[in-house]
Amino acid sequence: PNLRNEEIAFSCHLDHQRPGANDNASGSVAILEVARAFSKLIREEKIAPPRRTIRFIWPPEIEGTITYLNARPEITARIKAVIHMDMVGGGPETKAIFHVTRGPNSLPSFVNDVAEHFGEFVNTESAKFAGGQPTEFPLIAPEGGKEPLLAEMAPFSLGSDHQVYADSSFGIPAIYLNDWPDRYIHTNFDTPANVDPTKLKRAAFIGAANAYFLANATEAQATDILRVVQAHSLRRTATMIMRRPSMDQVDQTILVREHLWYERTVVDSMERFFRTPDRVRASAKTFLDSLARQVGPAEVARNVEMEQLQVFRRRASLKGPMTAFGYDYFDDHFPATRQRPPGLFVYRGLRGSGSEYAYEVLNLVDGRRTVVDITDAVSATYGPVPVDMVFEYLRELQLMGVIELVK
Repeated sequence: PNLRNEEIAFSCHLDHQRPGANDNASGSVAILEVARAFSKLIREEKIAPPRRTIRFIWPPEIEGTITYLNARPEITARIKAVIHMDMVGGGPETKAIFHVTRGPNSLPSFVNDVAEHFGEFVNTESAKFAGGQPTEFPLIAPEGGKEPLLAEMAPFSLGSDHQVYADSSFGIPAIYLNDWPDRYIHTNFDTPANVDPTKLKRAAFIGAANAYFLANATEAQATDILRVVQAHSLRRTATMIMRRPSMDQVDQTILVREHLWYERTVVDSMERFFRTPDRVRASAKTFLDSLARQVGPAEVARNVEMEQLQVFRRRASLKGPMTAFGYDYFDDHFPATRQRPPGLFVYRGLRGSGSEYAYEVLNLVDGRRTVVDITDAVSATYGPVPVDMVFEYLRELQLMGVIELVK
């Protein structure tokens, strides 16, 4: 009975430029249809009521979510995961690619592997149907398209409400379902005529399947979850290995260490939902130990400055990312007497830009990681970045009172 006090949330934003059919009437109607479908199926006793509560939220984009999570801390504390839909109906005319997007590397969670599992299921079933093969789940609407979904399983990217939930001050794992690019976004061509009912059905199904599974997840599902996590972990490990040859020895070692930390923490994330059974924990340890042996050493000796060993923590009274649409906390509090903002803001790494580095650097301030640890973590995600640049940004956050020195 206590599980009903825990929640899985659906989120999308109602606001945007007119006519806004895909951005974001599509997400709004998709989660509304999920709510309607759940209610109907429960009422007809075709599915059991979910163990955890499922909440539906329609905020103004980003700033509305920041306000909501700050204003309702009792609700925020109950949310175990969120499924966010922002642009999920783009038809062929929009040239959109549908993404099942993971959370940031600073917040590892099995929730993202479950999302990819359902996304891959729809990819497979829709491809069978489009190719003329028999399938039990074509997931098509009578008046919609018949092509395969071809969803991309994507790494974390900024740009919508999911980044608020996943911010470390809230720490809520977020599944982000979205179209990008969309050639009609923010134009008068973003009309219902360019929204595909089949695409909406498939996006709603992926969201609903994730929500219902997570709402009912207990230790009885731990073995199945671990199996999915292991399969995706091997894929991530293969990608990591392919990146190593272009790096020097130090950067390779950092990459391996951060990768292994991520994979261990994904397994640990099951504890957010239930106590992991000992047999599952033992199986996970065997797998992770074997993985560590395969990818090589994860430690390296190097020289660091004393100031780079400083440890910071976030102030509990300030919750949310630095940036919302129309407002930037950092810009608002950055002294006008300073000649330039931190160099991190304009830095471009191999796989990320300044805004992504800045978002993750703040997320990694946890009262335990040193400046060097934080630099290593963001370097493994987005590409090497100078430790002095990270330290400069952290010092500015300290001067603004966003973070404080621990030791």
